[in-house]
Amino acid sequence: MRPYNEQVIIPVEASDILNKARGMKADGFRLLQICATKVSEGFEIMYSFDKDHELTNLRLTIPEEEEVQSITGEYWGAFIYENEMHDLFGIKIINSELDYGGHFFKVSQPTPWNPKN
Repeated sequence: MRPYNEQVIIPVEASDILNKARGMKADGFRLLQICATKVSEGFEIMYSFDKDHELTNLRLTIPEEEEVQSITGEYWGAFIYENEMHDLFGIKIINSELDYGGHFFKVSQPTPWNPKN
């Protein structure tokens, strides 16, 4: 059985996420997922990447009003996660190459996982 290393979690600022994602792509990493959750400071967003079965995560913690740069220019498939975060939490994603404008999911109320919005 192959031994696995522990996950790496790298804290990053929202202003650095596009450059970090660009670096991950240049280093041969593939995007696995982007996950968001509500925290007392606003939102925590985790970008997970894999290379050779080694998991590396970039973690942002942002206030609710802060915008996050889209990484769709580097990882096209990120549009799914970014639109999901916008629709379910109200996270502001800017410069997405495929922005559904709040209509990616059909929900009964806006931002159901962040009902204060």
